[in-house]
This record gives sequence, structure tokens and C-alpha cells, in this order.
Amino acid sequence: MRHLRQITVIGLGLLGSSVCLAVSRAFSRMKTAGFTHRPTTRAKARRLKVADIVFDDIRKSVADADVVILATPICTFGRIFSEIKDALPPGCIVTDVGSTKVLPCKWAAKRLPKNIYYVGSHPIAGSEQRGVEFGRDDLFDGALCILTPTANTNRSAVAVLKKFWSALGCFVKVMPPAAHDIIFANVSHLPHITAAALVNASNAQELKFAGKGFMDTSRIASGPANIWADVLLTNAQNISRGIDRLTGELSKFKKAVRSGDRKKIQKLLESAVLKRKSFVKYKMSRKELV
Repeated sequence: MRHLRQITVIGLGLLGSSVCLAVSRAFSRMKTAGFTHRPTTRAKARRLKVADIVFDDIRKSVADADVVILATPICTFGRIFSEIKDALPPGCIVTDVGSTKVLPCKWAAKRLPKNIYYVGSHPIAGSEQRGVEFGRDDLFDGALCILTPTANTNRSAVAVLKKFWSALGCFVKVMPPAAHDIIFANVSHLPHITAAALVNASNAQELKFAGKGFMDTSRIASGPANIWADVLLTNAQNISRGIDRLTGELSKFKKAVRSGDRKKIQKLLESAVLKRKSFVKYKMSRKELV
């Protein structure tokens, strides 16, 4: 890690600003640079001192970077790769914090030069909040981070990013992009759709009576719509399969409730209790939950 002098983060929302702040905490001698296309966000980032320098020009922001991290909506990645490709120094590592990986890997392979090393990253961190003002230097403490190299990925770049995310507080796992997208369609993308559907299925008058359970269950529905639209559109096939699985489970409940089958209802509920207890125990054992 000693050879890394500058990290550039493109996109200074919650995740992007948190990366900058976490880098400043973990690497006292590493320069942090940021870029965002919104002048108001740049002004906020400078006022809050999120990065050592906040650029107005995206190409200038990456000119001296050892690592570039994209923290923008996923569907902007292809355009950004094309925009920065000629400004990146040879040997630069490019990564991102996006929730889908197959398409970004394809875009990077098509648009970035051979002497630029792309590795997909997905730190499992964040909240329904958005904006540079919500950035935190401890956002990645205890978080899982997935790296998604392909057969053609530079292994030294993977090793650097393993150390980088670990230094920011993450537990790092490595898997192929396709495996990542299948898993996170079911454990991340599908829950977001479910929360949104739950809110949409209730009218405004009913919601006035909602308690903490509903608030907890629907919390992630507050996530930024533009970010999540990109996630769903870039993992459509896997998410469609997940929706089929979910509607299948809901149909089991519907059938049991309609027929008054208490035994079946209880069996379905107990199955969920045991499965959730098992995965919470696993997460606790790995200190991923406090």
C-alpha cells in the first residue's frame, strides 16, 4: 500500500464522501481527491473538508490517481470510463462501489485501456440517507466488501484492493461477478423492491397508524430512486427470478390463510424464524453485527 499516493473518488454522495473520510483516517499520508458534477455538492464537500481537494474537472481529478473509485449511479459507469480513459496514468487501478457487477465489468473491459486495471468492489455499507453531508469515516467498520475479479483481472490490483478495503475496516471476500449478482439480487435488491411494494400497497391513511415494525421493515424503501433504478435495470434477469421466488412464498401464505390452515401458517412462520436465527448467529460470529 505504500506506493499509493492519491485516491480519487468520483461521486461524493454518502458512499463516496465516506470513502474519502475513511481513507483520510486510515492513511494519513495518502491524498484524497474528489469529483462531482454538481457545483452545489462540490461547494458542500469543500466546506465540510471531505477530501483534500475537490476538482471541477473529472479528467484532472484522475490525472495523478493511483486508485480511482466510482461512487455514482451504475448506469453512468460506461460514460465515465470513456470520459477518463485517456487521462488515467498507466497502472492505475479503477474500482467502484456499485451493487451490480457483471455489466460494469463488461463496460470496463470494452472502454478502459489494457494498462488500466479494473476490479469491481461492493462494500456492503450505507443507509437510506444520501448526500455528502452524511459521509462518515467509520461507515465501513465491520462491513463486508466483495471483490469481483474475472479470469483476466490483474492479480496485483486485486491484492492492493484487498488491503485497501481491509484498512478501511472491511471484511473482504472474492467471487466472480455473475455469482455476486445472483446472490445480491436475492439478499439486497429483492428486499428493496419488497419494501417499496409494501409501502405502495398501503394508503396514506393506513400509514398514519404504522408502528415501529412497519418503519423497520420499510426503511430501505427510502433509498434514492435513481440509484436503485440503475441497480434493478443492471441485474434484471436475476431480480426477476427473485421476484418469482418471493411471490411463490407469498402464495403459500395466501393459500394457507385463505383455507384457515393454522398448521401450515405456523410451519411457514417457524421456518423463517429458524432460518433468520441461523444467519444472525453466523453474522454475529463474524462480528458483522453488533
